[in-house]
Amino acid sequence: MNENSLDKKFNEAVAYVNSYTNPLPADLLLKLYAYYRIANKNFNHPGSKTPLINAFKANAMIQAKNVSIEEAMQCYIDIVEKELKSVR
Repeated sequence: MNENSLDKKFNEAVAYVNSYTNPLPADLLLKLYAYYRIANKNFNHPGSKTPLINAFKANAMIQAKNVSIEEAMQCYIDIVEKELKSVR
C-alpha cells in the first residue's frame, strides 16, 4: 500500500470513528487513542484533567511505543474495519 493510499484510508477511518455514535469499550478506545497519536506524531503528555485517565492513556502509549507511524495507521484502520464496521 503506498503512502497516499494509507493516509487516505487512515483519514477515512478517523472520520468513521468520529461519526460513530455507539459506545465503545475502553480498551478499544485506548488502542485507537495510542495509534492515532503515534500516526500524528503527537507524543505530548495526555491532557486530561483526571489523573487516572492520563495514566491509562500514558500506558496505552507505552504499550505501542515501538510501533512506526505507518504501522500505527494500519493498526488504526484494522481496528476500525474489524471491530467497528463489522458490528454495524
